[in-house]
Amino acid sequence: MPDPSNSPNSPNSPGAPNQKVQFPGHDGQPLAGRLDMPAGPVKAYALFAHCFTCGKDAVAASRIAQALTQHGIAVLRFDFTGLGGSGGDFANTNFSSNVADLHAAADHMRRHLQAPALLIGHSLGGAAVLAAAEGIPEARAVATIAAPSDPSHVVGLLREHADTIAAQGEAEVQLAGRPFRIRKQFLDDVAEQALLAKVSRLRRALLVLHSPLDDTVGIDNATQLFIAARHPKSFVSLDHADHLLTRREDAVYVANTIAAWSQRYLGIDAATLPAAAVEEGLVRVEENHAGKFQQQVTVGKHRLLADEPVSFGGLNGGPAPYDLLLAALGACTSMTIRMVAERKGWPLEHVSVSLRHEKIHAADCAECDTRDGKVDWIEREVTLRGPLDAQQREALLAIADKCPVHRTLHSEVVVRTRAAPEEGAAQRPWAPPGRAPAPPARRLAADRGRIRGPEPAAAGVPPSFLAIVILWRSPVQTDANPTNKIDPRQAAATAAATAAAAAPSRPR
Repeated sequence: MPDPSNSPNSPNSPGAPNQKVQFPGHDGQPLAGRLDMPAGPVKAYALFAHCFTCGKDAVAASRIAQALTQHGIAVLRFDFTGLGGSGGDFANTNFSSNVADLHAAADHMRRHLQAPALLIGHSLGGAAVLAAAEGIPEARAVATIAAPSDPSHVVGLLREHADTIAAQGEAEVQLAGRPFRIRKQFLDDVAEQALLAKVSRLRRALLVLHSPLDDTVGIDNATQLFIAARHPKSFVSLDHADHLLTRREDAVYVANTIAAWSQRYLGIDAATLPAAAVEEGLVRVEENHAGKFQQQVTVGKHRLLADEPVSFGGLNGGPAPYDLLLAALGACTSMTIRMVAERKGWPLEHVSVSLRHEKIHAADCAECDTRDGKVDWIEREVTLRGPLDAQQREALLAIADKCPVHRTLHSEVVVRTRAAPEEGAAQRPWAPPGRAPAPPARRLAADRGRIRGPEPAAAGVPPSFLAIVILWRSPVQTDANPTNKIDPRQAAATAAATAAAAAPSRPR
């Protein structure tokens, strides 16, 4: 379990974005948890309760937790007793044991992190955090998502088995396609809960989020919770969302709303939210354990997700790796064209670049020198808008091939892989063989905005390298004739002259 003396878990230090934790539940059984950490300092800690039988790794739980970390909020989510990776028998659990597990999780956070200042619950988990709040005095704000106003609402999911449970004391039921054993004590326990009375004496800031289209827990439940609560209280309608928040945009919206709303009560100053803990010039990619492939990408102060499509086993939470490659090439192409047009004073109004990548057999490629195996084919189409003459269009199209990313893809690329130093060890500088490392800011200043050819090979470059061979067709569409495509080879001489005039002399 996390050690408070270690910097990754210090309230004011950045940590791993996602850590597995384990702690004892209400009856001593081990509970499996996941701690989602911001890339920078932690501004507040939140405790998340998942929906009935869902688990900590449910899509909504994962997405909400990850989005909250972007606001400096660390989130502990865990499997209730008998679910997911936690120990115990689900048949022996009930609503009261869920509340007790939340208290156990809060105790763990007090000992090893910080007590949770924010409680968040989804569906029956929302009812659970409302009931648990009075036992977690450090919690200053509570947010519920699609929560029932009465825990006995869950009995409606079991009505087909009510007679069997009453007669035999238990029954096996199918919930979300999985079998669960429900005992009479579970039904008796939820019937005894007086949740609205607890809400009326909550004395914490409350945010109720609910969809009017929720056909599992109706919107009237949100009304009852809101009426029972005292101020400060807020309600947000999740239009178009379903009960489980299966759409990524709904989960991210919920997280962003909770983060913005809770700042007032958690003492978070939006202006002091941390930048990503990555130096300029360095790109960090790391798993966030949401789905099979999803990655957190940090570039300076910027953060985004990379993922694979659902058809490939991912969550489609962000661009795939080749999509990011195309995006880099497209952005570089557009920027280079814009820079040259501005320097030449040409009337370019808008640039659009569309790209597609696929692998084709070399034998099917007339332009390829390679005849065996497959090659990467990238189709790039550039649209130029504005009253440009034919010569200007031809030159700008040919300039696209001069963009730095294009040249990198066509040049010899050395990819060196090394093991990261262990924690506490001296960091080795980043530098190509035979060249002293330059400060990142100075190196970027020297590289940014240049139109140039590839660097000469540095002394000592090892013979093994990754050669990326990519074929290009770069048509341009004119405003007058969208199908008019100009061969860039015909504009080579014009492009060379334009590039020479546009590029400043490069310091050596």
